[in-house]
Amino acid sequence: MEEVEVRCYFLCPISLDIMRDPVMIPSGITYDRDGIERWLLTAGTCPLTKQPVPAGSDPTPNHTLRRLIQSWCALHGVERVPTPKPPTDRARVAALVLRIAAASRSLVTAAQQELLDALRELRDVAAGSERNRMLVAAVPGGVDVLAIVFAAASATKPSSSESAVTGVADAALEIMSSLSEQCLARVANTEHQLLVDALVSALQRPNPASRARAALLLQNVTDAMPSSRLASLPEQVFGELVQLIRDKVSKPATKSALHVLPGTTAWGRNRVKAVDAGAVAALVDTLCDGPERRACELALGALDLLCGCAEGRAALVAHDKAVRVLRSVARHAATAAVVQEMAQTGVVGTLCVVAQSDQYGDRTRDRAQEMLRMHARAWRTSPCLHRHLQAIYPSC
Repeated sequence: MEEVEVRCYFLCPISLDIMRDPVMIPSGITYDRDGIERWLLTAGTCPLTKQPVPAGSDPTPNHTLRRLIQSWCALHGVERVPTPKPPTDRARVAALVLRIAAASRSLVTAAQQELLDALRELRDVAAGSERNRMLVAAVPGGVDVLAIVFAAASATKPSSSESAVTGVADAALEIMSSLSEQCLARVANTEHQLLVDALVSALQRPNPASRARAALLLQNVTDAMPSSRLASLPEQVFGELVQLIRDKVSKPATKSALHVLPGTTAWGRNRVKAVDAGAVAALVDTLCDGPERRACELALGALDLLCGCAEGRAALVAHDKAVRVLRSVARHAATAAVVQEMAQTGVVGTLCVVAQSDQYGDRTRDRAQEMLRMHARAWRTSPCLHRHLQAIYPSC
């Protein structure tokens, strides 16, 4: 097909693509709506002139240019740019946040329905597009209001599972779980305790969808939370994460839980909390179930951190399936570097204990002996292999 030259003023200066919804900002420059609104949410200046753009101003649709673009597309046989739907403006989003803030001052029955209606409307707006979610996050104090409403509703004991309070908590949770980590950074630092307690309550619910959203939000919140806050997470968080992994609510929920564990167990106190909650056994069982590669990587990363404390190592040795996992690594991924790392991290000593201990079954001991024989040449200098063991597992 013959190439058609596109007129330069049909192209967005940001994306360099034909504009679908051309809009003009106060500097007089026209951009595609999606590109300039994303830009203004973070920069606040005109990309070309560098002039400041008032925060409350909305871009003005350039109807003349849009008609010219559509006529040009029809003339040259180019797929016509459809007429865009009227976008959600900042004023509507700000008004919804104000309604939520006003109704949230009292969770009495009369105000609950108004609060629920406003939250559901804001939820539908946020579900419309990434642009809308960025508008929600850009409203001053908007994320803080949602966090406070979610925490207050979660702390209120509903009279039934279908009560308005439960609906309020679910709607606020759904909106917040759709926001990015950057949007949650400030609230994760200021309202972290209330938010974490509310997430624990949400993870304890029987509703799988609510638990999955709570797991995703917990992942985003802990990613944005400073290390000083992470180090003081309550024990209930780790208990609910472990239960989430065991229940296999959904793949995204499990992956979120597996993401949170290595991100929060870089500190000794959190490691012990996670081990006491049964994280080691849950992670080993997850590896034995054969999940996808990313889930395996997250589970192994968490196990590596948990084994940094004595309690974690003891829990790993006490789990008979752990030997099965090591056997899979030894048989299918035994590069020279991996074998050497196994020796340095104490795997050889663990295998020696298992191979000689009567507290393990015959099959488990056989697997440990198989691995020792398999890599006897690489491990023959290990101090864990005493002379009588070297005679049992001679080098090849």
